[in-house]
Amino acid sequence: MIKKINIIIGLGITGVSCINFFLKKGIIPYLMDINPTPIYIKKIPKFIPCCFGSYNIQWIKNAKLIVISPGISIFHPMLTLAKKLGIPIIGDIELFCLNTTTPIIAITGTNGKSTVIDILKKIIHKYKYNIGIGGNIGYPALDLLNISRDFYILELSSFQLETIKSLKAYIAMILNITEDHLDRYPLGFQQYRNFKLQIYNNANICIYNNSDKYTYPRTFFKDTKYVTFGSKNCYYKLYINNNNIFLKINNKTILNFKYTKLIGIHNYINVLAVLCLTDQLNIPHNHVLNIIKNYTNNPHTLQIINTSNGITWINDSKSTNVGSTKAALKYLYNKKKIWLLLGGYDKNCQLHLLKNYINKDNIIIYCFGTASNVIKSLYPKAIKVNSMKEALQQIHLLVKYGDIVLLSPACSSIDQFKNFKHRGKEFINIVKKLTTQ
Repeated sequence: MIKKINIIIGLGITGVSCINFFLKKGIIPYLMDINPTPIYIKKIPKFIPCCFGSYNIQWIKNAKLIVISPGISIFHPMLTLAKKLGIPIIGDIELFCLNTTTPIIAITGTNGKSTVIDILKKIIHKYKYNIGIGGNIGYPALDLLNISRDFYILELSSFQLETIKSLKAYIAMILNITEDHLDRYPLGFQQYRNFKLQIYNNANICIYNNSDKYTYPRTFFKDTKYVTFGSKNCYYKLYINNNNIFLKINNKTILNFKYTKLIGIHNYINVLAVLCLTDQLNIPHNHVLNIIKNYTNNPHTLQIINTSNGITWINDSKSTNVGSTKAALKYLYNKKKIWLLLGGYDKNCQLHLLKNYINKDNIIIYCFGTASNVIKSLYPKAIKVNSMKEALQQIHLLVKYGDIVLLSPACSSIDQFKNFKHRGKEFINIVKKLTTQ
C-alpha cells in the first residue's frame, strides 16, 4: 500500500510555521521548494524529507494534503495535476481556521491593509481586549495559536484568500479593490476580485467601501450585518468644506483631519474604516480618536524624509500598484513641480491608468527596472535610467526650491530589491548622502 503524505510547498516564514504546526500534531510533513537553497533551510529538522530545486511529481501523486505558501500559484501545472487527482490544496489560513474557535476579524484590500491594522493594534492594545495579529502583515497566522486570545485580526492577501474554505469571520472588511497581481491571475482583474470577495463568506458582519463598487458583496444575506464607509452618502463618510476634510458619523462631525498627523485622503478613508470597525467592537469614540490624532503614516508610505533647502523628498515605496500611486498623486495634486520615480516589476497591471495623473506639465517622470520600457512607451517624455540611484543622482542636480521628489513606483520591487522596505531604505540612504554633500 502506497503511503499517503502531507506536503508543504514553499519555505518562507509561512512554510516554517506550517512545519511547526504539523510537528506539534505528531505529523512529519514532506517539504518542497523550487529554490535549491531556501532562506530558512537551517530551521528545518534533518529528519524531514525535502526536495529543493524542483517539484517531486511522485510526492504530489501520493499526497493526501498539500499546503502551499502564499507565493505559490494555485495555477501551477503541478497543482493543477493534484487538483485533478482530487488532492486537497489549502494554505496556512485554512489550517488556522480549522484549528481555532476564537472570533476572527479578517481584513483585505489592494491598499491600506497594513495601515488600518496598525491603527487598530494601537487602539485595541490600549483598550481591554487581548488580541493576536497576523497573516500577510508579516507574522504567520499559525503561530498565533500558541496563546489564548479574545479575538484575532488577520490581514489577508488575495493569495491567501485563494485557498480558504472554512473562514467564518466575525467581521470581514474590504478596504478597496484596484488592479494588482494580474501576472498571477490568468483571467485578469475579475478573477483577482473574486478571490478578494471570498473574505465575506459566512461572515457575521461585512464592512465595505461604499465609494468602491468592486468591494460590494455579490450576495446580501438577511442574517448578515452590512456596514459601509466612504466618501458617498453613508453612515461613516468624509465631508469636505473650505479645504478642510471632516469625518462624519451619522451626519455628526467627529473629527477635522487638519488636527491629525495623517497625510493623504486615502488615509482619511482608512480612518473611516477603523471607526466603522471599532464601533462594531463597542470601543468608545474618545478612545479611538485620541489614538488617531497622534498617529503618523507608516514608514515607506508618503514618508517625508527630508525638507532641506526647500525641497521635499518623499518615500512612498509601499506604492506597489497603480491605485496606491494614484492616491499619492491625488494628495500632491496642487503642489509645485514633482519629480516622480516610477518602475520595478509591473505585475502586468495597467500603468496607462496613471495617464490623467502624470501627463501634466509639473510632473517629470524617471523610470527604472523591468517596467521601464512599458512606462517609456506609455509616457514618451519619461526619462529612462538603469536604477533608482541613477535617477536620484540626476534629479539632485536639477531640483529647485519648492520642488517635490516622490518615490511612488506603482510596481513591485522584486526585480532590483528584496522587497518594498529594502527599496525604501535604499531611497532614504541615497537621499541622505545626496542632501548632505
